[in-house]
Amino acid sequence: MATCSADLAPLLGPNATAAADYICNKFSDTSFAVDNTYLLFSAYLVFSMQLGFAMLCAGSVRAKNTMNIMLTNVLDAAIGGLFYYLFGFAFAFGSPSNGFIGRHHFALRSVPSSSFDYSNFLYQWAFAIAAAGITSGSIAERTQFVSYLIYSSFLTGFVYPVVSHWFWATDGWASAFRADDFLFGSGVIDFAGSGVVHVVGGVAGLWGALIEGPRIGRFDHSGRSVALRGHSATLVVIGTFMLWFGWYGFNPGSFNKISSFYTSGNYYGQWSAVGRTAVTTTLAGCTAALTTLFGKRILTGHWNVTDVCNGLLGGFAAITAGCSIVEPWAAIICGFVAAWVLISCNKLAEKVKFDDPLEAAQLHGGCGAWGIFYSSVCFGKVCEGSLPQQASSIWVVYGRWRETVGCSYYPNSGHCWLGECYNGDFVLFSS
Repeated sequence: MATCSADLAPLLGPNATAAADYICNKFSDTSFAVDNTYLLFSAYLVFSMQLGFAMLCAGSVRAKNTMNIMLTNVLDAAIGGLFYYLFGFAFAFGSPSNGFIGRHHFALRSVPSSSFDYSNFLYQWAFAIAAAGITSGSIAERTQFVSYLIYSSFLTGFVYPVVSHWFWATDGWASAFRADDFLFGSGVIDFAGSGVVHVVGGVAGLWGALIEGPRIGRFDHSGRSVALRGHSATLVVIGTFMLWFGWYGFNPGSFNKISSFYTSGNYYGQWSAVGRTAVTTTLAGCTAALTTLFGKRILTGHWNVTDVCNGLLGGFAAITAGCSIVEPWAAIICGFVAAWVLISCNKLAEKVKFDDPLEAAQLHGGCGAWGIFYSSVCFGKVCEGSLPQQASSIWVVYGRWRETVGCSYYPNSGHCWLGECYNGDFVLFSS
């Protein structure tokens, strides 16, 4: 603000300083309004992904289970709204706090503040219910209604907020924004949630599906796989496109603001970084879709639209961690490998008789974990504002092993904790 006033003062004559301050304050207010509008619009896009999840789930299950799966998707949003308001936001971002869990802003007390606005709460709530929606597909057709209510409230009110605090809060123990040098001074690079959202939902779905067991008829008496196909490929495609649309709020929206000017580098402002993030997201998803299409054609001899849709979403889940920091060509590599991670996870699931009607655990858990690792070992030119200042440009082949250790170790330890939480939860409430 002082720089703005000093630049304008010579142009304004008498009372120049006061006039310059007035003009700069007006520009500042406009900038805040634009950023807040951008964040709200991104929150609406992420929330629209709930419709995508609902359509995808409905099309992937048998017709007799459609109403039940649609009900669980609606309840994810409703329950998540209440529990994230009461507890979740405070556990996630209630600073000052310890490295494990937040402890302020319960029921949005002291919000808005200098750090948080209501718009940020809405955006983070949309992320929380996205994580919950992932699991609903993994345990479809097998779960009691009341059990699912308890699971959904537990995830959005406690489990997801704790993990997001670890990785995204400024004082989280695994955060790249920490000022100290815990474990070589390198935290997790998970820009928009490959680990925080997708692996959390995928691990919860994994435990749920393992404990519930496969659906009746999914494997015959000799243990061979029997396809229980969803009743509507049309709904699957519609849901996929809705999720694709919402991902442009999920990844580019994670900048939280768009009007910031940059002081150095080849990017004129945050809007340029937002645009590049949208490009890397698109390229990773498209590459994964095509790779899955031809990969499955080689392995099975068939073209399958459901495989293409799952491959596309797997590419998006993988690039979500590093979407703001990888080059466009690197996003293509990320998507290509994500497709083979998904195919491999599905082969393994079939071998061990793991039944996930939407392949959600494999897609979000497997591809999300790959995305976390990839973001730690391969990124080049960093957009200003996309990383904390202490995070540098990393190429693992140049010997920057410390960042790789930090970015890969933290999520794995967190996922062990998730497994412990959901092991007891699903055993207690399984049908």
